[in-house]
Amino acid sequence: MHAAFYDRQGPAHEVLQLGDLPTPEPGPGELRVRVHASAVNPSDTKTRGGWGGAPMPFPRITPHQDGAGIIDAVGAGVPASRVGERVWVYEAQRGRAGGTAAECTVVPAIQAVPLPEGIGFDVGACLGVPALTAHRCLFADGPVTGRAVLVQGGAGAVGLAAVLLARWAGAHVLATVSRPEQARTAEAAGAHVVINRRTEDVPARVRSATGGAGVDRIVDVDLAANLEQDLACIAPNGVISAYASASPDAAASVVVRRTMMRNAVIRTVFVYEMGAQAHADAVRDVTACLAAGVYRPLIGLRLPLDRVADAHDAQDSGATVGKIVLEVAR
Repeated sequence: MHAAFYDRQGPAHEVLQLGDLPTPEPGPGELRVRVHASAVNPSDTKTRGGWGGAPMPFPRITPHQDGAGIIDAVGAGVPASRVGERVWVYEAQRGRAGGTAAECTVVPAIQAVPLPEGIGFDVGACLGVPALTAHRCLFADGPVTGRAVLVQGGAGAVGLAAVLLARWAGAHVLATVSRPEQARTAEAAGAHVVINRRTEDVPARVRSATGGAGVDRIVDVDLAANLEQDLACIAPNGVISAYASASPDAAASVVVRRTMMRNAVIRTVFVYEMGAQAHADAVRDVTACLAAGVYRPLIGLRLPLDRVADAHDAQDSGATVGKIVLEVAR
C-alpha cells in the first residue's frame, strides 16, 4: 500500500517519506479501513517533531489519528456484515505504529464509526481528536443546555468543534478569536458573541454579554496564558476545561483563593486518556450532531497524500483557518 511514514523525528520535509509498505491485516476484534481522507492534528506533528523531548514510540510511524473510508476486511469476532461500511476513524495511531496517512489502516472495531449518509469522507476525517476533545471539555461536568459557554480560541479545530457542539446542545456560546477571518468562522459556526482577544477586553465583553454573571463553562486552548482571564470570566460553580498548552514548559500559576471563592473547577482533558465511557458518550453525540446537519467542520486546506510534508508545515504554522485534510484514495 502507498503510505507516508518517518523513521526519525524532525522537520516535516526532512523526515517524512512516501513509499509502499505491507498492507496490514486485521487481528481479532479489529478491522481494516481503506482510507479516503486523513486529517492532520497538532498531536500528529508534535509526535513527528519530538515536541517536549518525547521519543519515537515506534521505530517507524505512519502518522495521523483521524480519517474516514470504507471497511474492506475484518478480523475474528467482527461481523462480516461490516465490510463495505462507510466509517469515520478516531485515534488510529494510538498505541500503534500505523495511522491514517496510508491507503489502509487497521483499528479496533469500536474505533470505526458508521458515517451518516450524505456526509463526505473529508468531513468524517475532521471528527476524531478535535470533536471528542471538545465534547469532553463541554460535557464532563453535565449538560450545557441553557448555560453560557466561553470557547477560548473559537476558530481552532477543537474550539470550532466546541462551538458547534455547544450550539447543538442549546448553550449560549461566546468565543474568542485573534483575526477577522477567525471571527467569520466562529460566527458561521453559531457563536452568539465573538470577541477579538487582541483588541478587546475579554472579561468586560463576557460580563456585558452575560449580564454580569459570567460563564458556566470555559473551553481553553492555552490555560497557562489564559488562566487570569478565565478566572475573571467564570461564574460561581463554573468549570474551566483546558486541553492544550502553547509551550511544553508552560506553567499555570493557579490563584487558589480566587478559584476557591467561586467554587470553580479546573479540569484538564487529554483525549487519549479519556476512558471508554467518555469516548462512547462523545462518539454518540458527535454522530448525532453530524446526522442532524449541525456539525459542519471548516476544511481550510486539502492536499494529496504525497504532499503530507506541506500539510504538516501548514499545521505547525497556524496560518490555516480550518482543518487540513489529505486525500488518500487513488
